[in-house]
Amino acid sequence: MSAPDDQTRAAHLLDLARAAGCRIATAESCTGGLIAGALTDLPGSSDIFDRGLVTYSNTAKESLLGVDPDTIRLFGAVSEEVALQMADGALSRSDADMAVAVTGVAGPGGSDAKPEGRVCFGLARIGHATHTETVEFGAIGRRHVRAATVAHALELLIAALDS
Repeated sequence: MSAPDDQTRAAHLLDLARAAGCRIATAESCTGGLIAGALTDLPGSSDIFDRGLVTYSNTAKESLLGVDPDTIRLFGAVSEEVALQMADGALSRSDADMAVAVTGVAGPGGSDAKPEGRVCFGLARIGHATHTETVEFGAIGRRHVRAATVAHALELLIAALDS
């Protein structure tokens, strides 16, 4: 079950998406389906949730979302370039109107180039350019990085529907 704040966010998102007639898809790596879980914890989520794709491995990102292997090779799986292709892939391979994607280093560990707590987000919407951003949550622990990622992804979706 998602945290109470995530339930509030998800309920607000559900209301906004329902009012807009918008369906949502997710493409998740570091969260392993937690965003989809937060959305489907709520009754009535079938009104707005189309599908969630957990693409933890690079092979899954390539085969299920169409991420270019060269993009992974050049930029790494944790990059805005990959998040963009994940979001675009989820949108094009679903019946959704918008898709959010996440890829990151939940921890423990990381590197100087890709530190623990770095998460890249992609937000694809029909008729809009795909938005990407990177958030540095810091070395706050795996569970906390994943929870912060879910909260931020829900906020991105809410902001897109509020605009």
